[in-house]
Amino acid sequence: METLVYSTHKFEKEYLVNANGSKHNLRLLDDHLSLETAYLAKGVDAVSIFVNDNASAPVLEKLKEAGVKFLVLRSAGFNNVDLGKAKQLGFRVARVPEYSPFAVAEHAVALMLALNRNLIRSHNRVNDSNFSLDGLTGFDMNGKTAGIIGTGKIGAIVAKILHGFGCKILAVDEHENKALTENYEVTYTSYDTLFEQSDIITLHVPLLPATRYLINRDTIRKMKKGVMLINTSRGGLVNTKDVVDGLKNYHIGYLGLDVYEEEAALFFEDHSEDILQDDIIARLMTFRNVLVTSHQAFLTQTALENIADTTIHNLDCFESESKCENEL
Repeated sequence: METLVYSTHKFEKEYLVNANGSKHNLRLLDDHLSLETAYLAKGVDAVSIFVNDNASAPVLEKLKEAGVKFLVLRSAGFNNVDLGKAKQLGFRVARVPEYSPFAVAEHAVALMLALNRNLIRSHNRVNDSNFSLDGLTGFDMNGKTAGIIGTGKIGAIVAKILHGFGCKILAVDEHENKALTENYEVTYTSYDTLFEQSDIITLHVPLLPATRYLINRDTIRKMKKGVMLINTSRGGLVNTKDVVDGLKNYHIGYLGLDVYEEEAALFFEDHSEDILQDDIIARLMTFRNVLVTSHQAFLTQTALENIADTTIHNLDCFESESKCENEL
């Protein structure tokens, strides 16, 4: 099948090519999918997109005009796709529902440890031959209360890891995981209780209308002063302006972000020679108690292999006009 792969990054090319073999004719593009680049899909059967590609209604209409029939996502999230419009236009759409929940969960905990033990600051000091320990004091994870919002596959793994550290674990989820309560002493509770009692709060829910700006001025006020906040899920879960205010008034003691609500114009690209136009993330980066990574939580060999394999499998299903278990 003729397939145009938008937003192809250097780190994934080898995996896509190896997973595909000689099955499909993959045209790998650096360009993002947008209104301006949709015309490039003229004459192909399918397009494959990444997390920050634009598959809004106007773009989907352009793809339809170009003759595209299938949309294959190389991600679990699909908030960048207008599914209603896609269905109306007759597209079949599939995603990668999971690639490595361990990768994301472990990165979330890595952010916690790096922030807690001031690893970035310490590393920079030592590189400057400064071996002083002043200002590097952390805290024992053992005995602290961790609040996990969302105990799906990723959140459940975070719970297991933090239980190993000796944390008391609170959780919020519509669907309680009995295995977590029985094996890892997880206590399901309300948002208010989680916010009020947690020393660490980590987000593992999808971005939906009900979860957009879950972290905002009001919810921050309910948190413990000095709370650690971690987000490796979706940028839109956090009102970044409100979080900046929380950092400025010392209510938020630590912030670890692998996602950012305006990341589409920044992440996955080298802007080292550019003037940073985003004033909010520029302000975030001035805080010593903030650690930002550029949507890399998924980035392990296992995850990249799984993403590539599932993407090619989805194309196989569409080409053979068979049922696809990953179809949206």
